[in-house]
Amino acid sequence: MIPKLMHIKDKLTKGLKINNNQGFTLIETAIAICILSVGLLAVASMQVACMNGNAFAGDVTEATTLAADHLEKLIALPYTHSDLAAGNHTAPNPPAGFSIAWSVTDNSPLNDTKTIDLTIAWQAHGPQKNISMRRIVPRIL
Repeated sequence: MIPKLMHIKDKLTKGLKINNNQGFTLIETAIAICILSVGLLAVASMQVACMNGNAFAGDVTEATTLAADHLEKLIALPYTHSDLAAGNHTAPNPPAGFSIAWSVTDNSPLNDTKTIDLTIAWQAHGPQKNISMRRIVPRIL
């Protein structure tokens, strides 16, 4: 009886052979390539956005450093220096691509003080950008 069952099993499985060596179809490959290309385009656009953001951050850092440096130079001047006279002033030789301007107000907010409002402006990657800083300088007697 066992040999007879083996014979029946062989007849049944003969027509049901599974072939695992077919591989991927052309449509499956095309869909996979489309999904991969969409992902790569998203990564590429993120790279461009990151490069633009880093360039802007570098400009802001440079402008902030220039503003702080110039403000420190103004504070170190004698109280009666011409660069600390009331009115508007501009730097004669600012770094390339930047403009430095400041205004001085006497006796503001208190007597014997000067308020310095310094602005650094530059234009890169679109509209003009600026950074402003304010410092109050007292008269030291």
